Amino acid sequence: MVGSVGNGLADLGAGAVSMNGVGKALHPAEAAAAATAAAETLPMELEPPEALVAAAAAEMEAKREEEAANGRREIVMGRNVHTSCFAVKEPDADDEETGEREATMASVLALYRRSLVERTKHHLGYPYNLDFDYGALAQLQHFSINNLGDPFIESNYGVHSRQFEVGVLDWFAHLWELEKDEYWGYITNCGTEGNLHGILVGREVFPDGILYASRESHYSVFKAARMYRMDCVKVDTLMSGEIDCADFQRKLLQNRDKPVIINVNIGTTVKGAVDDLDLVIKTLEENGFKDRFYIHCDGALFGLMIPFVKKAPQVTFKKPIGSVSVSGHKFVGCPMPCGVQITRLEHINALSSNVEYLASRDATIMGSRNGHAPIFLWYTLNRKGYRGFQKEVQKCLRNAHYLKDRLKEAGVGAMLNELSSTVVFERPKDEEFVRRWQLACEGNIAHVVVMPSVNIDKLDYFLNELVEKRATWYQDGISQPPCIARDVGVENCLCGLHK
Repeated sequence: MVGSVGNGLADLGAGAVSMNGVGKALHPAEAAAAATAAAETLPMELEPPEALVAAAAAEMEAKREEEAANGRREIVMGRNVHTSCFAVKEPDADDEETGEREATMASVLALYRRSLVERTKHHLGYPYNLDFDYGALAQLQHFSINNLGDPFIESNYGVHSRQFEVGVLDWFAHLWELEKDEYWGYITNCGTEGNLHGILVGREVFPDGILYASRESHYSVFKAARMYRMDCVKVDTLMSGEIDCADFQRKLLQNRDKPVIINVNIGTTVKGAVDDLDLVIKTLEENGFKDRFYIHCDGALFGLMIPFVKKAPQVTFKKPIGSVSVSGHKFVGCPMPCGVQITRLEHINALSSNVEYLASRDATIMGSRNGHAPIFLWYTLNRKGYRGFQKEVQKCLRNAHYLKDRLKEAGVGAMLNELSSTVVFERPKDEEFVRRWQLACEGNIAHVVVMPSVNIDKLDYFLNELVEKRATWYQDGISQPPCIARDVGVENCLCGLHK
C-alpha cells in the first residue's frame, strides 16, 4: 500500500528474491547468499554506532554547558551524511550472470525502508501529514509527467497533468474567494517557491518597493530579498510570534516615499503565530500607503487549516491582498514536496513572456514542474473535501491542547497559540533525544507540530519518554531546565525562577 508504513522487517527476505541480468529469477538459496554477501559491504544500520553517538552527545553537552555559561548558544548542525551515504558503484563484469548487483541494491533498499519505518514512528517536529494512502496512483509512476510552462496554456509536451492542476487551482481560488477569471496560479515544487513567486510578483508590481517581514518569517522570505536584491526591513514581533504592527508603523514612516511589499504569516515557522492581516491592512491605509502596497500571505501550513477554524479571521482575496501560497506536502499530506501559489490575474502579465520552444507562456519560477504532484493533490481534495479537512483541523487543535496541558502537568513550560497546532516548549537537554524525535529547535525552545497523523498514543509515547529522560537530565540538582520566559512569556515558563 503506497504511502503506508508497514513492518519493514520482512523486506530483507523479500528483497533477496531478485532477477539476474538476463531476466532469469535466481534460486532462493542463491539470492539469499548473494544478499548476505552484498550486505556485508553495506552499513548494517543507518544510525551510527552507539559508542560514537554517546561520545558525540557528551561532547555536545559539554559545549552546550559552556555556551550557556557564556550566555550564548551555537546552532547545532546535523551530522555529515558522507559518513553514511550509499555509494554508486560500477557493476562487475560477471554481474549479469551472478545477479549480485540486484541483490546488493535490494539489500540497500530494504535497509533504507527499515530506517524510514523507524524514523516515521518518531516524527513530531516538522509539519508533515504522514497519514495517506495513494495506492490507486501507483499505476501512474511509469510515466514522466511534466507540467512545464503555464498551467492554463497547453504545451507541445503532451505527457502532462494540467487538467488536474487547473482543477486543484480552481478549488483553492474558491477557498480564498477569487473568481476563475480573476486569478492565476500554479502548483509549485515547495512552499519556498510559492514565497519566491509571490514576492517576485510584488516586486514587479512595485519595482522600487521595500520588502517588510516579521523577524519570525520563514527564511525563504529573506532568501527572496537577497535573490532579488530588494531592500528588506525586519519588523519586531509580539511574544506570540505575530508581527508587531506598532513597530511596523514606525518603520513604515521611515520610508514614506517607497511602496510596500509585505509578507504576512499565516502561521509562523516556530510558534505557529498568525499575523493580524486586518490590522496590517489598517496600518498601511491609515499611514498613507493606500493603493501603494502588495501583500503576500505565506500560509505554508495554516493557510489550509485556518479556513476551517471557527471564528478565525479569514484569508480572502476580498481583502486587498496580492497572493497566497500553501504547501501541499504539509497538511494535505502529499508524499512529495509541492505547493500552491495563487495570485491575481492582473498582476501576472508583469512577469510573463511567451516561449515558442514550449508553445506556452513562462510565468513560473521553475521550468519543468512535477506533473505527478497535481494528481496527488486532486486525489486527496476529492477524497476528503471541505468536511474532511474540517474534521482533521478540529482533531489537530484538540490534540495540540492535550499535549500542551500534559507538558505543563509534568512541569515543562509550554505555549500554544490560539489558532495553532504548534506546541512550543523548553528545549530538551539531550540533543540525541531531539534528533530521535526530530524536534525543530531554536535557542531554548523546541516545538511539536500536531498533524492529522499524530494521535494521542504517539503523544503519550513522546511525553512518557520526555518525562523519564528529563528526570535523569536534572537529577544532580545542579543542572536546571532552561528559562523560556523571553520566548513564550513568564506565564508559560516553568523554570526554577518562574514555576
